[in-house]
Amino acid sequence: MNLSERAALPQAFFLPTGSGQRFCLFHPAQGAAPQGRVLYLHPFAEELNSTRRMVAQQARALARAGYGVLQIDLLGCGDSAGDFADATWPAWLSDAQLAHRWLAEHGSGPLWLWGMRAGTLLAAQLASLLQNESEPAHLLFWQPVASGQQMLQQFLRLRTASQWLGANNTREPPPAQALAQGQPVDIAGYTLSPALAQGLGDARLQPPALPQAARLVWLEVSQQETPTLSPAADKPLATWRAAGWQVQAQAVSGPAFWQTVGPDEAPALIRATLAAVATLSGTPPP
Repeated sequence: MNLSERAALPQAFFLPTGSGQRFCLFHPAQGAAPQGRVLYLHPFAEELNSTRRMVAQQARALARAGYGVLQIDLLGCGDSAGDFADATWPAWLSDAQLAHRWLAEHGSGPLWLWGMRAGTLLAAQLASLLQNESEPAHLLFWQPVASGQQMLQQFLRLRTASQWLGANNTREPPPAQALAQGQPVDIAGYTLSPALAQGLGDARLQPPALPQAARLVWLEVSQQETPTLSPAADKPLATWRAAGWQVQAQAVSGPAFWQTVGPDEAPALIRATLAAVATLSGTPPP
């Protein structure tokens, strides 16, 4: 393996924080002229594992196109320190800020915050914080959710479904009630704390003020014969456009890969992502 091939390999490392280390994977930008930086923020709970394959493919493709891509496993997730039960929404946002600072020191060019599902909520909040630091951030959303409350309700339904299927006769309170009473709940192998549930439930996909001509790329995967955006996208997209963001929204063909752990792939999503970010840099996608 020559030096250029070795330099192109992803670099795994642990990022120190005040509450343990976070596992990170950095894909260095390839080529003589870096096109930008990309920070990836992963989805919630098991969706992190379901999406690893597609995210890895996209990260490698972006690196080949000249973008330095940083992936981070947040507190209690993946290979990072802590348990899921320890996680809070502010702690995850703090992790995202630390990851951004690292990327600022190890990359160059325009900044993209790439979020998947619930990760889009973190990306939007991080973009707001960066606006206060006078660093504009472009946003790349994969299958975004309009509100954390929507994501939370979907997750809690997994617990309700398991209680019905298991004919649970222990008379446990509904998960939402248990959380409201300050009790953690176990759902699909994850212990959800009241603090994380509160933070997620309060999160909204709101556009940061003063976007400074920043761009939002909103991409959805559709299994329809003619891919179309979900009706739920209409209102948030109108809000972002009204706030002055340059919005590009598109639906592409592909499976709902975030719902299953398997070999599902969506090559059209990778191509659409490369084309969208290349529009900003002016460099044709590979």
